[in-house]
Amino acid sequence: MDQEIEKTIHYVKRELMGLDGSHDWFHVERVWRNSIRIGKEEGGDMDVIQLAALLHDIADWKYHGGNEQAGPEKARSWLERLQADSTVIDHVCEIIQDLSFKGADLPSSMNTREGMIVQDADRLDAIGAVGIARAFAYGGYKKQELYNPEMRPKLHQSFEEYKQSQTTTVNHFYEKLLLLKERMNTATARAMAEERHEFMIHFLKTLQRECDLDLPAMDFES
Repeated sequence: MDQEIEKTIHYVKRELMGLDGSHDWFHVERVWRNSIRIGKEEGGDMDVIQLAALLHDIADWKYHGGNEQAGPEKARSWLERLQADSTVIDHVCEIIQDLSFKGADLPSSMNTREGMIVQDADRLDAIGAVGIARAFAYGGYKKQELYNPEMRPKLHQSFEEYKQSQTTTVNHFYEKLLLLKERMNTATARAMAEERHEFMIHFLKTLQRECDLDLPAMDFES
């Protein structure tokens, strides 16, 4: 399996070359490393955890016309080329399929410990200092406004609404990032999330003060 992991690392590096900094190889590498760290504490099949972490953004729907199947399909194709065990392939693809945040009012639960661990690692990379950097990198890629007082955060009622909603980068904190600490699956990730969450709140309070912004309360209210 070590050889499959090594080949997958090279494959993902090649495939994600040139993507913006929010979803590039270095994001995947951080998720992979945190998945290993959490997995060592929480248990689980480390081969499945590592492959799912490495392949979780191989074809993210945000870069493929909203196609939610692009990632699982591309991951399956790669793992079949590696001649990985069919149960491993199915498990990895299930994790990738269910990984994404679906919207504030929608559950995005995982059925397995391995899935919970990879989801936690991915969510950890969406918060804290690196989460702030990634949010603004992706906002720039999408040509989003930084902030617009006429455009308030929304609690999305469906994944389709979440995918298609027009937003600002600052709103993204209230629509997703500030919600993630309470949605961690494992005790290890919850502990890791605390400092990152507080850093985001400090950042938003500083941004509000510097720019005289009318931001919602730190705890999102509808």
